Amino acid sequence: MSEASYYADQDEIPLYNVETWLYEDFKVGEKVRSIRRTISEGECMLFNSLVMDNHPYVADDIFTSNEGLFGKRLVAGAMVFSYGLGLMANNNVNTFSYGYDKLRFIKPVFIGDTIFTVRTHLEKRPKYKELGLVKVSYEVFKNEGELALYAEHLQTVKYRHPENFEAEG
Repeated sequence: MSEASYYADQDEIPLYNVETWLYEDFKVGEKVRSIRRTISEGECMLFNSLVMDNHPYVADDIFTSNEGLFGKRLVAGAMVFSYGLGLMANNNVNTFSYGYDKLRFIKPVFIGDTIFTVRTHLEKRPKYKELGLVKVSYEVFKNEGELALYAEHLQTVKYRHPENFEAEG
């Protein structure tokens, strides 16, 4: 059997790590928690080099040890934000990012810290002819549960039955 014919019914195989919920399925008040992950020095330096962040607090161990406020290097806030949201990425083919609000860096995250994220469904409302707007919060915790980052994510989500909703004026 050729590989092409072997995967002929690939559309019938459920996709891994993909959600397909629609606007009507979104439940305000629902909470979910991610798995944890520890942030290593290597990935911090790679991230810093990719985004050209050479601030002494994230890139200079001598500075942070001798003069820095915390005595050790920080993980870049943009990296904590990216990882925190990535831990909750649901690969939903029906949602589209609309933006972020209320991003706050509450506690510093250091190399070697372990983070996890809690997503809470905050609200939803009709927005466009084919899409509603939902808002979730992301709370990124470090180690045993210290809140390190908070952000709200706005997403447009396809309606299952668009005829039941009116677009905003």
